[in-house]
Amino acid sequence: MTKTSWSRFSKLALACLVVLTALAAPVAAVSVGEEDVPSDAQVESKVTTSVTLNELYKNPQLESWTLAGSTELTDVTWTVTYYDQTGAKINQESFDGQNFSGATVAADDGTSKVEIRVAGTAPSVDSYKYDPAQTFDVIHLQQTREGGSSNDIETWTTHHYTEESQSARDALDESKAAVEGVNSDEAQASFDNAVSAFENGNFELATELANEAQTKAQQAEQSSQTQQMLIYAAGGLLAIAVVVGGVFYWRSQQSGYDKLG
Repeated sequence: MTKTSWSRFSKLALACLVVLTALAAPVAAVSVGEEDVPSDAQVESKVTTSVTLNELYKNPQLESWTLAGSTELTDVTWTVTYYDQTGAKINQESFDGQNFSGATVAADDGTSKVEIRVAGTAPSVDSYKYDPAQTFDVIHLQQTREGGSSNDIETWTTHHYTEESQSARDALDESKAAVEGVNSDEAQASFDNAVSAFENGNFELATELANEAQTKAQQAEQSSQTQQMLIYAAGGLLAIAVVVGGVFYWRSQQSGYDKLG
């Protein structure tokens, strides 16, 4: 292959690589500005969350697209509010249900920022997890385009709990801190059993086992401290014995010298 042919081949290969990379790279959606999403929510409590989207037409470059959303909240109401570049409200729409679509975002309308607010009730827990804690999707947003293609904007999750599960979790957290501070197989085994009970929904047993693990951890720590003190005491006694023995030996040597003198 000549130098010219090789150069052309290299340029062609590079061009193909660029195209393939562009096709393989995920297309970024719009930017997320302000967000107000609760980190925790008690089951059956009222939850309100809001997210603001900006840079609406840059990633990808579109002059018009449709916003869609979903949530695992129940008894849901969505409110989508559109603002112009000055921050003035230019339109507002409401949707009911766990899913909505059809909220049009268009540059021709002067829309520069969109606020999505969802209000509903925190759902029940299907499956409990200790670490990481169980969560539900409080809000999921998508950017959809003509032809059916779509980009995920982002998903926000919230930890949900009952009064009983949170009480058991608090006991587990306190127990975990104690167990991690000592080297005790018994304490660790009790803690692991407590986690299993929690994830099976047996919160009373989980609390009992967590308290048991904490007690064993504290006993192990006290035992370790006692052993350490005994070691220090034995070392101190040995040092005293060495000193006293040295004194007696020195005196005996001195007495021997006096008799010889």
